[in-house]
Amino acid sequence: MTQLSKEISDSDAIVNHYTELLKLRKDLSEMKVLMQDANDDKEMKQMAIEEQKEILESIKHCESELIAELTPKDDADKASAVLEIRAGTGGDEASLFSGELLRMYERFAQSQRWKLNPMSINQEGAKVKDAIIEVKGKNVFGKLRFESGVHRVQRVPATENMGRVHTSTVTVAVLPEATEVQVKINEGDLRIDVFRASGKGGQHVNTTDSAVRITHLPTGLAVENQEERSQLRNKEKAMGLLRARLYDRERKKVEQERRNSRNKLIGTGDRSEKIRTYNFAQNRITDHRINYSIYNIEGVMSGELLPELINQLRIQHDLEELASAVNS
Repeated sequence: MTQLSKEISDSDAIVNHYTELLKLRKDLSEMKVLMQDANDDKEMKQMAIEEQKEILESIKHCESELIAELTPKDDADKASAVLEIRAGTGGDEASLFSGELLRMYERFAQSQRWKLNPMSINQEGAKVKDAIIEVKGKNVFGKLRFESGVHRVQRVPATENMGRVHTSTVTVAVLPEATEVQVKINEGDLRIDVFRASGKGGQHVNTTDSAVRITHLPTGLAVENQEERSQLRNKEKAMGLLRARLYDRERKKVEQERRNSRNKLIGTGDRSEKIRTYNFAQNRITDHRINYSIYNIEGVMSGELLPELINQLRIQHDLEELASAVNS
């Protein structure tokens, strides 16, 4: 009964969106007729044009909602996530931009009412060499998953005297949080090392072996955490990060096998791919996966316009997944 109730609820959502879409398209047809009849009435024609714009926006929104409902669901989308940001090529400029990206995601997370838990941050002032942040909330991975990849920035650094544009890169990885049920880890497969924390922390840094490094021997994956004063809490956080990486590894393996079986070539958001360019001179951000640009860097970096990019990526992803499901 529970399963049937869920299927009925999902079907109702599809039917409701489709019914609304039919109504909107009918309204659009009627509006076009009204515009033809109002050729001599400028005021009436202007009102019709404005209403037509609203109907077209509603159709666009309704279609994206319908596509989302029809697309096969990924259970990981509802999960919290681990966000990793690392400065790439470009020296200090890459570290500065890495810090700016971190602040962009922090602002976006605040607007979504998500909770941020730093796991590891290697920072010097405004420069961030690398950061690992636990992001807790509803649908975190589903909204941030498309941020994984290489982010390229083109601008004149503050330290550049000749006014030359430099190109730097930052890599971002978004991993879905995994539960113990989803990923079972054999304690015998782990090597756990403890050591003294470095960085901020006063006397605690030099007197307590609280930092923890965990190595998963079968895969060679290694994680560490030293943000907490307690060795136990650091171990818990490190285990959470290891679980997320193992879960993400398995998901990508299954996804790649599924795509290969359909002979379908889709960008995976792998960290080796350049996904986005931030061109400050042109005030332009371009996402290369969907060839979509926004001419308002400040708006995106403030987190305010980031949802627009994410929504466009989600629509494209859903269309591709829906097409694949229909053809397979």
